[in-house]
Amino acid sequence: MSSYIIRRFLYMIIILMVVSVVSFIIIQLPPGDYITTYVAQLQASGTPVDEAMIASLTKRYGLDLPMYQQYFKWIWKMFHGDFGMSFTYNKPVVDLLAERLPLTVLLSLFTSIFVYAVAIPIGIYSAIHQYSFGDYAFTTVGFIGLATPNFLLALILMILFYKYFGLSIGGLFSPQYLDAPWSMAKFVDMLKHFPVPIFVIGTAGTAGLIRVMRGCLLDELKKQYVITARAKGIEERTLLFKYPVRVAVNPIISTIGWMLPSIVSGETITAIVLGLPTTGPLIFTSLMRQDMYLAGSTIMFICFLTVIGTFISDILLVWVDPRIRYEKGA
Repeated sequence: MSSYIIRRFLYMIIILMVVSVVSFIIIQLPPGDYITTYVAQLQASGTPVDEAMIASLTKRYGLDLPMYQQYFKWIWKMFHGDFGMSFTYNKPVVDLLAERLPLTVLLSLFTSIFVYAVAIPIGIYSAIHQYSFGDYAFTTVGFIGLATPNFLLALILMILFYKYFGLSIGGLFSPQYLDAPWSMAKFVDMLKHFPVPIFVIGTAGTAGLIRVMRGCLLDELKKQYVITARAKGIEERTLLFKYPVRVAVNPIISTIGWMLPSIVSGETITAIVLGLPTTGPLIFTSLMRQDMYLAGSTIMFICFLTVIGTFISDILLVWVDPRIRYEKGA
């Protein structure tokens, strides 16, 4: 097991390096750069632009260097804790990520807990009560959840809450706490705003996992070892949770590696609609304005979440299912 963990850490480093190269190249592929976008915005607003200012900005941001030199300069600074300057916000990327990452991670954590805490019990219930009224009800709600885009659900909830209750459910803070320093009152206010984003963002993931859990458990309940254990008189609840559920939950555990980055980056439109100060809108803005250092650093963070999530999934699979071994001699 120890050799497997060491190998996985080495693979993770290689994957992160490859992703850094690929993402940096892809960000640079569109014609122009941040200066081109910035000059176009100035010209659209009627602001005069001279060549001296363009040359000064190009040199200031290091955009006059070849692409490979820009990449190695970015990577070298990253190893020293400097992720570069954001052209759009004119602030260090580290500061921008430090502002939004804690809220993003906290929201992602609560959303993941919500998804798994709701999906697994409902999936088990639907499997052991196949074709019952409850199974049909959860199946219908699950299909609606899968078919409804999260940003559309967010818009519907915002309209309904404002129309019937006079409440604005956008953002994570009340107006009086937006620029206030952190305090217990501000933290409590943030927790009060969490339920709506958690529900909206977690709906599609919950609906999908319900279907996965139901299908996997139905397959296990029909296998011979379950029929034999039931024939020997093992209590139904003990039989259910000791054998088929432990096996059926494996595919769900293996998706933890996908859940973390998808919650952070996959709900960008929803975060924009709800006005959430998370990394999703930051990624969108950086890509639209070709802010390469901000976009590249955010993508690296998402990749880091992916490899860490996948590693956690593999370790959990070994713990849940003793049949899984990663040593060569197993």
